[in-house]
Amino acid sequence: MDIFPAIDLLDGKCVRLYQGDYAKSQVFNDNPAAMAQSWLEQGANRLHLVDLDGAKAGKPVNLDAIASIVEMVRKTATQPVQIQIGGGLRTEASVKQLLTLGVDRVILGTVAVEQPELVEDLCQKYLQQIVVGIDARDGKVATKGWIETSQVLATDLAKRMEGIGVAAIIYTDIHRDGAMTGPNLDALREMANRISIPVIASGGVSSLRDLLNLLSLEAMGVTGAIVGRAIYTGEVDLTEAIRAVGEGRWQDIPPDLGTTSFA
Repeated sequence: MDIFPAIDLLDGKCVRLYQGDYAKSQVFNDNPAAMAQSWLEQGANRLHLVDLDGAKAGKPVNLDAIASIVEMVRKTATQPVQIQIGGGLRTEASVKQLLTLGVDRVILGTVAVEQPELVEDLCQKYLQQIVVGIDARDGKVATKGWIETSQVLATDLAKRMEGIGVAAIIYTDIHRDGAMTGPNLDALREMANRISIPVIASGGVSSLRDLLNLLSLEAMGVTGAIVGRAIYTGEVDLTEAIRAVGEGRWQDIPPDLGTTSFA
């Protein structure tokens, strides 16, 4: 299972919100590139960026911070690192702008509800680089940086997006985001059972146990987890988490029988 450390950008700084509330933001680092480098040094090979200002503005805003992270990865990464970003991507021009900047995948949200035909067109132009983020409040899709809640069911939207060719779905339960109460396993299970493309869990991870619980859904298609506040506060050790659920995870390593009584 892939672990995506989250870097949320607000006013050029690395912050965390509580349940998407911009008024409840906490700054963790004034230098997002330095924060990203720290996650790489701890073993991350994925980065999940969110342009919070962009989500409200409807277009990318924190371009300097994004560019600095991309440049840092290019210069210092010792293994391939996948960078994905969302927040305010509602036009092809914005998508192209970020892909040209050097990110690997872009995450669309509001337009998946309002302009599904645009998402389909982008999927055809940028193969396997378009991901849809479905942020749900009580099972219904929230849009415009979680400010508005639609009447569209999250599972229905996921099924439609699968049909038009998106690479993956990122599912966020807004009530769990930043609350450190664990992922919504029931909602993730329902989502994964409705579609065949990968589902990435987001929101609520507060401990290594939460990540291990997510492994029970891996066979259904939950292939990754985005971890935010818990790695910033130290509730989750990123290196330990990657060892526990990532490639070469503990339970997949055969025992050394030469040092046991069974040898």
